[in-house]
Amino acid sequence: MASFLLIRLLRWTVGLFLILFVTYGMMFYGAGDPIRMMFIQGEDFDSEDEAVMLALRKKYGLDEPFIVQFGNYLNNLARGDWGRSIRLQVDRPVLEIVQFRLPISMQLGFAATAIGAVLGIGLGIIAALYHNRWLDRLIISTVLFINGIPVFVVLPMMLLLLVLQLKLIDVPYGWSGLFHIDAFLPVAAISIGILPIIVRQTRSAMLEVRSQLYVRTARAKGMPESRIILRHMLRPVLTPVVTTLGLVMISLINGSLFVEYILNTPGFGLLTIEGIKKVDYPIIMAVAVVGTLIIFVSNFLVDILYPILDPRVRAQ
Repeated sequence: MASFLLIRLLRWTVGLFLILFVTYGMMFYGAGDPIRMMFIQGEDFDSEDEAVMLALRKKYGLDEPFIVQFGNYLNNLARGDWGRSIRLQVDRPVLEIVQFRLPISMQLGFAATAIGAVLGIGLGIIAALYHNRWLDRLIISTVLFINGIPVFVVLPMMLLLLVLQLKLIDVPYGWSGLFHIDAFLPVAAISIGILPIIVRQTRSAMLEVRSQLYVRTARAKGMPESRIILRHMLRPVLTPVVTTLGLVMISLINGSLFVEYILNTPGFGLLTIEGIKKVDYPIIMAVAVVGTLIIFVSNFLVDILYPILDPRVRAQ
């Protein structure tokens, strides 16, 4: 176990370094000068004063060559200093901003994952049990239809139906907590985005497992179908589904961008968009760090769950 963790930690360190290097390089050479953008957009200054710009670049360490800037950033990051916002919330520590925004998106993501997993696994099992019958075709056709609609189209359609037509809820705006009625719409929109992936993966795994010899033996012994599904089929079915859930974390991050932007939910997705629009280097780098760590940790949890769900992996 120690060697497994050590190898994982080494891979994460190298992967995180490469992602940060590429991200910082793209910002340095392609994103534009955030100090000059202040003058161009006229948010903080009326005219382009080169002396003021030079002073601001020196203050935020943007007057150094690329390698020096990147080295300073890594050194500060290792000491827990994520930098200070240049334009989004001027001079506020980035870590404070992330600590406020990230829990909101994590609540939305975990709730959407739980709902999507329960519904997806249930619908996938039903589709497999009624393979090539009308219920299977209905579930799969509905899933394929949903899969073809992007989240930035799904959300306005849900707003149109639930708010304007049925008038079941008011227009959700901002954030009042996960258990507030306003959280229903963003959670539902993100859940719908991941639902087709889980349904198809569960159905495929279920069809493969149901033809195994031990399942047919259990049926021949007269064991109830519900017990066969829960005791003999569900665990091997969950193994590939858990892998899918690990990869779904990327979809959750991407999906939250549009949902939080449309509903003005002050989460991590909206922070990403705001940081890119403002060309705020420390914010963009924080987004890269947190997004990478989320994917790493989710895949690590998948690796831990593998031996629990499949004893053959533990034996190897």
